[in-house]
Amino acid sequence: MTCMFPKAAATAVLILALPGIALAVEPPGVSFVAGLAPHQRPPGAPTVREFTPDPDWRVRALTGIAAPVPPSLGFLNNQGAWYTPFNRPGMPGYYDLRQWYGDAVRATANAAR
Repeated sequence: MTCMFPKAAATAVLILALPGIALAVEPPGVSFVAGLAPHQRPPGAPTVREFTPDPDWRVRALTGIAAPVPPSLGFLNNQGAWYTPFNRPGMPGYYDLRQWYGDAVRATANAAR
């Protein structure tokens, strides 16, 4: 039978020391994003006031989608500046269904299969 006290004591010391270590590593003038009030934005945090996509934004978002554009992609009209993985390349090769990486990669993946 082993004694659990040394392991528990080491864990307690580590838990108590972590906040002090984090404060020592934090560069001066930088604050946490969430901090103690994650429901409030920090003062001076940047905000998006207006999102005006350039013409290339919609072309990039519809890469690999054949016309006519399906109604299920209507969310792009209201997407705004929110992050979405839909308008960014995914995995290359066999999984590149929208051909973000070009036909050459897809042809290579099909030949390997």
